[in-house]
Amino acid sequence: MDDKNSKIDSRRLFLKKLSAGGVMAASGLGMLSLDSCKETSKEKTTVMTPEGKLVQIPNSEIHELEHGHPAANPTEARIGIPGKKYVMVVDLAKCKNARKCVAACDKHHKLTPERPYIKVLKMQDNEKSSPYWMPKTCFHCDNPPCVKVCPVGATYKRTDGIVLIDNERCIGCRFCMAACPYSARVFNWGEPPVADQNEDYSPETSMPSKIGTVAKCDFCPEMCRNDKLPHCVTACPNGVVYFGNELDDSVTNGEETVRLSTLLKKKAGYRYLEDLGTNPRVYYLPPVNRLFPFEKTTQENS
Repeated sequence: MDDKNSKIDSRRLFLKKLSAGGVMAASGLGMLSLDSCKETSKEKTTVMTPEGKLVQIPNSEIHELEHGHPAANPTEARIGIPGKKYVMVVDLAKCKNARKCVAACDKHHKLTPERPYIKVLKMQDNEKSSPYWMPKTCFHCDNPPCVKVCPVGATYKRTDGIVLIDNERCIGCRFCMAACPYSARVFNWGEPPVADQNEDYSPETSMPSKIGTVAKCDFCPEMCRNDKLPHCVTACPNGVVYFGNELDDSVTNGEETVRLSTLLKKKAGYRYLEDLGTNPRVYYLPPVNRLFPFEKTTQENS
């Protein structure tokens, strides 16, 4: 009887740890893991197998579980995530052109090098100033010219601030590419690379892509739907990109969470080509007190 109670207590302890991990996951973006169960010691946790047997597993072998909502279908993807208004902040003082954001985005969206969603541009404000690196994504404008010119409603703006493209509607006219003042879009000239045509299509993942359609950065809404950060944010080794919910006045780069309003005010945040009236949802922090000296690379964009 004591052995049975011991097993029950062990299971309750495990469930309590899972619950604690869930609370941590709900407290912020990108924290959905069971890391709270991992310890550096050799302690073990009792778990139940699908067959109903109790076994002991080392805490070091308890890994992250992928769960949550799948990407929305084309109809559901037209509706924004309730209570969210996504915003991105890019700190130009931290960018070293490591290009990890580009690599992560390319890998996730199965992109080829000639049509990336993210570009890292060499910028120089005048001949006497020092050059710096500027990551550029889609700006998900609140007044998007691309949406206005699309004749078939393939490009649309959601309530959560994200602008998406439905390639099942896109006819490849490229009016949106001509209207975008940021050159944020690419055209799928060739067959999709490594595409699994059997997977369910969703505008939230932009996959599988389709030849003859337009594509762009999508803010990884399927990650947002699962309370996770976009791939470009978590891949950056220098904490350049912050992402969050404007309605909560908070953004995070995965390492630190800060108030959006304070960050923009304290570091003089601005929006690129704001005088165009597009009201972009991406802010930049000026490249002052840079962490790294400017270095040219073989992958330099200009």
